[in-house]
Formats: sequence, structure tokens, C-alpha cells
Amino acid sequence: MTSEATSRNSGGLKAGDSSFLRSQFSSQLAGSASANNYMYSPDGGIGTSRSWFTYPELSAATNGFSANNLLGEGGFGCVYKGILVDGREVAVKQLKDGGGQGEREFRAEVEIISRIHHRHLVSLVGYCISEKQRLLVYDYVPNNTLHYHLHGEAKTVMDWASRVKVAAGAARGLAYLHEDCQPRIIHRDIKSTNILLDNNFEALVADFGLAKLALELDLHTHVSTRVMGTFGYLAPEYASTGKLTEKSDVFSFGVVLLELITGRKPVDSSQPLGDESLVEWARPLLTEALEKEDFGDLVDPKLGDNFIPSEMFRMIEAAAACVVRALDSMEELADLNNGVKPGQSGIFSSREHSAQIRMFQRMAFGSQDYSSDYLNSQSSWRS
Repeated sequence: MTSEATSRNSGGLKAGDSSFLRSQFSSQLAGSASANNYMYSPDGGIGTSRSWFTYPELSAATNGFSANNLLGEGGFGCVYKGILVDGREVAVKQLKDGGGQGEREFRAEVEIISRIHHRHLVSLVGYCISEKQRLLVYDYVPNNTLHYHLHGEAKTVMDWASRVKVAAGAARGLAYLHEDCQPRIIHRDIKSTNILLDNNFEALVADFGLAKLALELDLHTHVSTRVMGTFGYLAPEYASTGKLTEKSDVFSFGVVLLELITGRKPVDSSQPLGDESLVEWARPLLTEALEKEDFGDLVDPKLGDNFIPSEMFRMIEAAAACVVRALDSMEELADLNNGVKPGQSGIFSSREHSAQIRMFQRMAFGSQDYSSDYLNSQSSWRS
């Protein structure tokens, strides 16, 4: 489900620390460890740090699920702002009554989100199961979504430093799902409406209702599934064959990078005939920009000249790697060569470098300088 709700979490690990996580992944939703044999216990929670709520508690928190509290609405339900009895602000996701798809989304989201703990991924505060009611509770963060700031009613233009920061955070969250989680997780619905922002423009990847645990995924296999996701973000191979791999998320992330670069929506019917698709419009311009080091036609006009050209080049390079070269994983994208001249980036083995090397800095910018003063405030790029 897509919503304008905002959520947050904490924690975070660098690449190579997946062993630390494995012991934390053993806790399951109260009842069963399998989505195929799902049971619930009203006396239990998700792990030890999440809470089980009653329906009256959440109804009271949201003023009876008042329209005045509505944050967003999607295909599977609505999200409301709420205030718990202890004063904590939350976002309450209420799935629509009935329907097997909604129930599957609830199960998938709780199963997935109970496994993850990272500062750039939403974490679950609690949940409620009451007769036909299925609700998920997240911390509320007031700064809306990336889509809102790029395409919505935001009164100010999202500046370049903020765009860089959002791209970096989303990349770290997605890389965590693909590289550090056991089993790995494929999100399946990476898009600007599912990237939530806090007041410091830290990005949190949200909405795991379509996510898949890659239990059988290795370098030579894939998960076959009914095609799900959002038009404009779907990787062509996944859309045409239903073969789901991490590459599907990487392509979608590339579309998000294009949104940050261009300020355009993934699909925009107001554009001239043939240019409605952001990816199709951008592909030849990406190639030209990388060959000629001239990317004026790609850059969001609202930015003007208020960006750092070398960083813009690296962002364009990363976007092209996702949607033109169709990289297989965030790990491969993170291995875009560091320190080469514009237009000469290549792929190298990440084993040649310490796991401490800042992932997105290498991925998008290839420089130890990074953007503005943001890097100086970060103690660990993968944290």
C-alpha cells in the first residue's frame, strides 16, 4: 500500500556484519514461523521490542479513525496519525476488511518487518489483530515522503544536498535488505512514495507489503511470482517474465535516482507523446551525458545551477547503471569504480576494498569529498 504516512527506526550495520543479525532474525510473529502456517497469539508480540495493541486502543488513538487523522490511502487500506496514551505519535496502517490479498499483505509486512533493524528502514512499533481488523503501528515522522517533496505540494524546492542525502539513505537501506539480511529481502515496491523523510531529510524505506523473502535465492536462481509493483518502476525483465531478483529493486532505485536528478515523475501524461515514461525519455540523455559530460537537459530546472557538477555526474552515472546497464544487485552498484575520470567508471571487486568503504559515496560520487558538510557528520557510512 502506498501512503503519505511517515515512520522511523534506528540501528544499522555496515556490510559484512550479517552474522550479527542472524541471532536477531530468529524471532517470529507470535505463533508460527511460516507465512504458510500463520497463527497469532494475542498475548504475544513481534520479538521483544514490539507491542500488541487492542482495536479500541488504536481507535482511541486515531479519534475513531477520523478523516481528520488520515495521512494517506492506498490499494490495501488507509494510514492514520494517532497519539497513544503515553503521548507517543504513531502512524496506524489499517488494512481494508476482507480480501485475501489484504490478509497476505498484512502477513508479509509483519513477517518481513519483524526481521529488520536499520536506521534507513521503517520498524514496527506494534500490531493489532481483532476479528477482521488488521492494523500495523509505526512511529510517526512529520516530513512526508520523497514524492511529496519532489512532485507534491511542498512549498520549497528540494535542494541538492537534501537529494543527495535521501539517495544515500535509501541506498543504504536497500543494500541492507539485499546484502545483510538472512534470508535476503526483495522489496518489490521501491518508489518515491515509499521513501519517508524525517525533519533532517534522513530517508527511511517503507511499505513491505509486497516484499519477498528470497529463501531460495542464490546467484543462479530467482523467485517466480505474480508481477506486483508500481507502473513506471517495474524492471522490464520482471514485468515480462515474473522472474524476481534483487535486480528488480535496483532498477526501481534507479528510477528514484532519476526522479531526484530530473524532478520528473516516473510516468507523466502531461509530457509530450513518447516522453511520458521517465526511463524511456532519460535513457538516451543519460548516455549522452556520460559521453559528453553535458547533462543540462537532464537536471531538474527547479535546481537551476544550485548543485555540484561532479556529484551530479556521479548520480547520473549511478542511475544509468541501474536502468541502462541493469546491474544485478546493490552490491554491484556499490562497486562502481572510485576515483576514475568522468565517463570511465568500471566495475571492480568489492573484495579489493574494506567493508568499511562508504557504499553510496563510491556508488554515486566516487569521491572522498562528498556533498557539502553531510559526510563530516557521519561516523559510519553504512550505519
